[in-house]
Amino acid sequence: MGSLAGQFVLPPNNGHKIWEDPSFIKWRKRDAHVPMHCHESVEGSLRYWYERNKVTLLVSREAVWDDDAVAKALDCAAYWVKDLPFVKSLSGNWKFFLASSPSDAPSEFYDSSFQDSSWNTIPVPSNWQMHGFDRPIYTNVVYPFPLNPPKVPEDNPTGCYRTYFSLPKEWEGRRIFLHFEAVDSAFFTWVNGHPTGYSQDSRLPAEFEITDFCHPCGSDQRNCLAVQVMRWSDGSYLEDQDHWWLSGIHRDVHLLAKPKVFIADYFFKSNLAEDFSSADIQVEVKVDRSAINSESSIEAGSWFKVSEDKFISNFTIEAEIFDTGTSNGHANLLSMSAARLQLTNSVDYYLGFIGYQLKGKLQMPKLWTAEQPNLYTLVVTLKDASGHIVDCESCQVGIRQISKAPKQLLVNGQPVMIRGVNRHEHHPRLGKTNLESCMVQDLVLMKQNNINAVRNSHYPQHQRWYELCDLFGMYMIDEANIETHGFHLWSNVKHPTNEPIWASAMLDRVIGMVDRDKNHACIISWSLGNESSYGPNHAALAGWVRGKDSTRVIHYEGGGAKTASTDIVCPMYMRVWDMVKIAQDPAELRPLILCEYSHSMGNSTGNILEYWEAIDSTFGLQGGFIWDWVDQALLKKGTDGIKHWAYGGDFGDTPNDLNFCLNGLVWPDRSPHPALHEVKFVYQPIKISLKDGIVKITNTHFFSTTQDLAFHWSVHGDGLELGSGVLSLQTISPQKTHDIKWDAGPWYDPWCTSDVTEIFLTISVKFLSSTRWAESGHIVSSAQVLLPVKQDIAPHIIDGAHAALSTEVLDSSIEVKNSNLWEIKFNKQTGAIESWKVDRVPIMSKGIQPCFWRAPTDNDRGGEAESYLSKWKAAKLNNLTFISESCTVLDTSDNLVKIAIIYLGIPNDADKNLPQSETRLFKVNLVYSIYGSGDVILECHVEPNSDLPPLPRVGVEFHLDKSMDEIQWYGRGPFECYPDRKAAAHVGMYVQDVGSMHVPYIVPYECSGRADVRWVTFRDKNGYGMYASTYGGAPPMQMNASYYGSAELERATRHEELVKGEDIEVHLDHKHMGVGGDDSWSPCVHGKYLVPPVHYSFSIRLSPLTATTSAQFIYRSQLKKK
Repeated sequence: MGSLAGQFVLPPNNGHKIWEDPSFIKWRKRDAHVPMHCHESVEGSLRYWYERNKVTLLVSREAVWDDDAVAKALDCAAYWVKDLPFVKSLSGNWKFFLASSPSDAPSEFYDSSFQDSSWNTIPVPSNWQMHGFDRPIYTNVVYPFPLNPPKVPEDNPTGCYRTYFSLPKEWEGRRIFLHFEAVDSAFFTWVNGHPTGYSQDSRLPAEFEITDFCHPCGSDQRNCLAVQVMRWSDGSYLEDQDHWWLSGIHRDVHLLAKPKVFIADYFFKSNLAEDFSSADIQVEVKVDRSAINSESSIEAGSWFKVSEDKFISNFTIEAEIFDTGTSNGHANLLSMSAARLQLTNSVDYYLGFIGYQLKGKLQMPKLWTAEQPNLYTLVVTLKDASGHIVDCESCQVGIRQISKAPKQLLVNGQPVMIRGVNRHEHHPRLGKTNLESCMVQDLVLMKQNNINAVRNSHYPQHQRWYELCDLFGMYMIDEANIETHGFHLWSNVKHPTNEPIWASAMLDRVIGMVDRDKNHACIISWSLGNESSYGPNHAALAGWVRGKDSTRVIHYEGGGAKTASTDIVCPMYMRVWDMVKIAQDPAELRPLILCEYSHSMGNSTGNILEYWEAIDSTFGLQGGFIWDWVDQALLKKGTDGIKHWAYGGDFGDTPNDLNFCLNGLVWPDRSPHPALHEVKFVYQPIKISLKDGIVKITNTHFFSTTQDLAFHWSVHGDGLELGSGVLSLQTISPQKTHDIKWDAGPWYDPWCTSDVTEIFLTISVKFLSSTRWAESGHIVSSAQVLLPVKQDIAPHIIDGAHAALSTEVLDSSIEVKNSNLWEIKFNKQTGAIESWKVDRVPIMSKGIQPCFWRAPTDNDRGGEAESYLSKWKAAKLNNLTFISESCTVLDTSDNLVKIAIIYLGIPNDADKNLPQSETRLFKVNLVYSIYGSGDVILECHVEPNSDLPPLPRVGVEFHLDKSMDEIQWYGRGPFECYPDRKAAAHVGMYVQDVGSMHVPYIVPYECSGRADVRWVTFRDKNGYGMYASTYGGAPPMQMNASYYGSAELERATRHEELVKGEDIEVHLDHKHMGVGGDDSWSPCVHGKYLVPPVHYSFSIRLSPLTATTSAQFIYRSQLKKK
């Protein structure tokens, strides 16, 4: 019958394209179930998990992100089935042919006798676009084909795969199942020419029984497996996620050998006592006995009275919980039993479920949380009447309880804070194929940066990911593979959520997710999908999930994030003030957890501190998930023969959404963006503050004390360390605070004995010992507070009386110098410094001019006509020339000269017939006071037109000789930081070279800034250079120095296109606009980080440097105690 039915289903017989029929989503596909391991013994299952759990930080260091990953993927496939005698991996190099459409697939290529010697080979698992076939396509919303559901294009690339396998003699008498972990997007499969199945849903397993189609176990005859994969199917309409469209067999393929009667599925549940002293355990077991004739009989005349279950008289089902988490590997694992479960009579004739329940109690359970991810091993066995094991399955389970309270989501009775991130499956070389070491590296980085929750955006992910999240401790939202975002663009097309014909496909995806993943402790919430509007089909999905699994909550953002189908108010990109308003609404009893926020596109993630100040202080706000974890760029060889990061359009893919796939906290190779430091800071579990003379140290953990942590303190005055030590504290319980009077701490003595200007106290919290994801000494939390000022500081007037200078005013220049110690040459026409030399060494080559422009970031561009960039361009801020209205020597003496320059900022296309006073956008007065000592005080007075939009920056720009490449500064650092993303950057003294200051965002723009800089030096290798600092009460500066000028950063569209300049462009900004990050498609820099067009006055001190000059001495010399 299978072959006969296949003639009506499989191509190309009757012209009906079942891949365009949303009511036909599978054929011969087995029901979804938990992952199967087919153990042969209880001890074997325990040993299997003991070995699988040997995952530490060291594994993450094996992660590969280049071409070596191709071979590693096959190694992983073999590793994942190691020590499973009845599981065989079919992953490897398969024969492959890419047809232009299903109808163009080679005739009867699935036949065993078909000659495939001329075909290419391709590794399985993989996406075929990552191996030179077809092309990747990146879109965010729009479908990459015409929206005409359920039709897909005739041009439908179709992958034809062939491979061979043999069955071991030891498998004789067992049932054989062919298991695909995931195939994109729809596929048919044949074994030895027999059609064996069809499936859709590119992110969940498809399993088919092939027992009757295989050659005998131990036979010399090889079995031929053929697979036909269509790139597009009606299922593609449900898979419009914001990521790359990639195709093929992208997860592993296995053979499973099961006995005639076997454990087909099982569901673990636990219910904790009110005081958490015990847990009631329940395991529902489903047995497949379709291959034997064993029926339960029901007493005649009654539908409801069970007379006898003959199956149970011949077989025994057992379940046992083992605590192997503390085993050292040498102990008898079987001795680790924690609870034996007893079978209850639970065959459900009402619902037709032939399943069995086992129940038991676990005393004093070790609870699972993300903080303390304690796991047990559940082993389920099926034995025959003689007591021999027929089948054995196992998994890791955690004892924990998810519940709801008014405005709270509770884990084990506590309203845990969700410090989360969204994560796509993404590998820059492999696409959607996974490596163990790479998944581990993701988790290690997340844990090290205080991320405790992940949303699987926007589909179920590789099954090993869940095991690792159980193991490392990560709260998870598991999301169904449903997104129909592109329908939003077409009001005349019926939406799937309202159409009954799509209901079964949507429900199948949710059922498949829940039934595969239901035993994972890490999952605290199911999600019905993403950006798929809301309708009756979603209500049906929510109803099914609630009926199936009452132990978790449901999340769904569609329809306004507050429908009846979600237990969490879960908006995306909601503004802080709107979140607080919902949390304070007494009628809304659900917690608010942002499913997406802080859109981290390039130089972004600003304002996140404001989000967390609100979250930490507002009842009803419980965290959120940053968008997103990784820049989704792919490796592509450039014209230079080198592989670079590629984004939408780089593969000739149309339509595309360009670089909108680059929203990560890490680069594709998992190198951290600077913004990750800010995330770690706002997510840190130990909070430190100084208020009203009290240093408060708060343990915001819900389950962990501070007994495994060490508290280190240090105090720095004007950048120099004054003292440090280990803080002796009593253990702080969860959710408790320890107070220290600031003048009673060990830092008080260094404070008393110092005469510095400002003193910062830094407290860093470190691990005392290594964990699975971090070494001892790892910094969990770190915060810096400014201690009280000892005495007022006033600006000191520079004394240049003891150093003479000479001034020469020529026709085209003004030259000021002190013998051969230093010389400065101004261009009278432009007002700019043409050269600045120290001891004849060239320091400055061009400058100093006002600057109000920056290379626009992605966030600057977002918002179309309302974007900052659009308004800047409309105001012509991008097209300014600064014309010197006057350049005048005000007064001179033997040791001081003052030069005043008035600049007018005029658009290049201004009407030349109008007076410059009418066309100018800025008037800037610069006054240089040049002392015989070589010190220069630059006073800046800026008058912008009042009708200008918020300004990118207000500051000065100059160019240094490229030999001045060693930078030392006293300010925030050491990493890139901006006014709205600087909380993690401590004030200190740092040294870097110009090259390493640069941040290589995949798309170039404004970058590499350092905030709150008091002073900075630029030196060559011999110590010659320049010092710059704020002066005269001016606040600290935003500083930037780069080989890539703003114009070059704006010109290039990819980092590899950047061309280094002949000098170093330096910006010293009195004001710099924040980078924003609430989203990237609207102007969303918070008001306090905008730079309004108002009058600004500030002063900068510039001084020449030699090898013997101390920057700290210069800085302190300009400050005088009152």
